[in-house]
Amino acid sequence: MRSKTIRIGTRKSALAVAQANLVAEALAKTGTGLSAELVLKQTEGDRILDRPLLEFGGKGVFVAEFEQALLQGEIDFAVHSAKDLPMELEEGLGIVAVLEREDPRDVLVTPASKDISGKREIVIGTSSLRRKLQIEEIGKTMWPEAVVRCENIRGNVPTRLSKLMEGSYDGILLAAAGLKRLGLWEDSQYDYHCFDCETFIPAGGQGILAVEGRLDSGLEAVVKPLEDETARLCLSLERRILKLLNAGCHEPVGVYSRLKGGEMEVLGISRRGEETKRIHMRGETGDLDRLALLAAQGLM
Repeated sequence: MRSKTIRIGTRKSALAVAQANLVAEALAKTGTGLSAELVLKQTEGDRILDRPLLEFGGKGVFVAEFEQALLQGEIDFAVHSAKDLPMELEEGLGIVAVLEREDPRDVLVTPASKDISGKREIVIGTSSLRRKLQIEEIGKTMWPEAVVRCENIRGNVPTRLSKLMEGSYDGILLAAAGLKRLGLWEDSQYDYHCFDCETFIPAGGQGILAVEGRLDSGLEAVVKPLEDETARLCLSLERRILKLLNAGCHEPVGVYSRLKGGEMEVLGISRRGEETKRIHMRGETGDLDRLALLAAQGLM
């Protein structure tokens, strides 16, 4: 290798940088003597904040710039939240490492100083159709006297938290993984209501960091020590199901899997038209294609 510096592409947000630094730190611990340099880029998804993602391209708006940079040799790897990856990657690119999964749960964040239980209408900020579907269902139990109304919210995690504290929303829905990676888990300004993954099904890949790279770069060995086999297994299954469903940002779909007792357990939720479908099934780790097909059929 001509250079001992590995160039890692990442978005400019505090969370994206924190996640890329996790990969850089993990690389430093492999003992190869390689150092990592972060290459920051602003994506279309970061530039357009006044419209929901589904209006201008879906998940790929956070990834396209990095895929071009990889193909042109500007960077060696890109670090993504796995849930932001589109189903189809550019030809010649692939997920070359999957890190151990962080907390996959969704969290309702409310100001610690504000009791919303007595309100007649509760406004929740989320840009996710999956979260909207589930909080509106769960809200009937959490706040039986109130109407839950979801309003779109975009921007990075600190921006969303600022909007919450300014009073624009009664609560916002975020991923536990992001809050933990930003060091906000113990912040006393906020109350966190964590939903278990059976009650509130996460997005496919939620909590997982994926390293994307060129398949012909010869650098796969550099990131191989970062690979977590269980997270890879789960991400592979979740992405297969989403691909079979042809699911992007345009309809509410949640898929979550875990290794339990030597088997794969998978939970899912989807809504097409007026019907909400849920699945909860198990299958062999050696036959993910069959399990993915059964899961997708249950959610269609």
